[in-house]
Amino acid sequence: MNSSDVQRLLEPIIDSDLGKTLKELSAIHSVEIAGHRVRVFLEAVGPLHWIARRLDHDCKAAILATYPEADVEVLVRERVVDVKRSPTLSGVKNLIAVSSGKGGVGKSTMAANLAAALAQRGATVGLLDADIYGPSQPTMYGLAEQSMRAEKTPDGKIIGYPNEAYGVKIASIGFVMQRDQAAILRGPMLAGYFTMLVEQITWGELDFLIFDLPPGTGDIQLTLTQRIPLTGAVVITTPQEIALADVRRSIQMFEKVRVNVLGVIENMSYFVPPDLPDRKYYIFGEGGGRSVADEYRVPFLGEVPIDVRVREGADSGFPFVLDPESGAMGDAFRDVAERVARQARIANSDTLNSQLQIDL
Repeated sequence: MNSSDVQRLLEPIIDSDLGKTLKELSAIHSVEIAGHRVRVFLEAVGPLHWIARRLDHDCKAAILATYPEADVEVLVRERVVDVKRSPTLSGVKNLIAVSSGKGGVGKSTMAANLAAALAQRGATVGLLDADIYGPSQPTMYGLAEQSMRAEKTPDGKIIGYPNEAYGVKIASIGFVMQRDQAAILRGPMLAGYFTMLVEQITWGELDFLIFDLPPGTGDIQLTLTQRIPLTGAVVITTPQEIALADVRRSIQMFEKVRVNVLGVIENMSYFVPPDLPDRKYYIFGEGGGRSVADEYRVPFLGEVPIDVRVREGADSGFPFVLDPESGAMGDAFRDVAERVARQARIANSDTLNSQLQIDL
């Protein structure tokens, strides 16, 4: 057994997210052998929280099939994608906008549970509540009585620090406004508040920063896409046609400003009665989210059913996906989070390939 033999065993392994072999991805950094001990060093584009375990399993299986006595260790490190960002966002690896064409489709609830599901997997996560008119993340994370922590730097700048709950760092205009104060803002003022949240919050090192955008395609969305190099955007809808018409506008807006649409999530897809777990009732129609994703050739990231426990969790300040008894409903959120991370990897891989082509 030598390093070249082991490397040849590893080269055909497929990265299931990217659909390419480790050889095609130049992912095998090195192989070290000492007696029966084999150490494999891989480099893969992030986020790695789901794919690392698969690569570990596949590499070990490939080596042990030929060398059953080998003691195999697989170490996967993240390949950095160089994207220019402002100093306050320089430590953030993936910036993902959660958007909806209209209100009432559960966008903020989805953003809250998506952030919590990513943190549950071990990622470092921030959540920026950019819904200036209706900031709800402080309530959904049990922080409604909190205010924003801030200090003045020696040069006179005000720097804010996100609050934290359940392993998620959270910033919101709701920490600045009074709880029942209406945000009556227009145009430049609206963009100014959003810019303050983005540029004056010290996030530190994060795997993901999730932006909970206001519904529609207005000033906040345009400000975000113009000033921040997003990894991509996720669009939330419900199955009925009146929601899908607005989803089309959202997708078209992101495409026009050259933001990757990571996919469409269909919320409130169906209802399963607690006493009839084998029945599904499609209250708002069926298949609308998948059809609009197919229409625009973007990924369909999954269906999330209606469950009163999700609403109760949001009202009580506890993201439902963290409930140990969340069961199949929690799995729906976790599956969506995994698919979002997969699409972020694909977007990062495309960016990295573009950078390599430019360098060549």
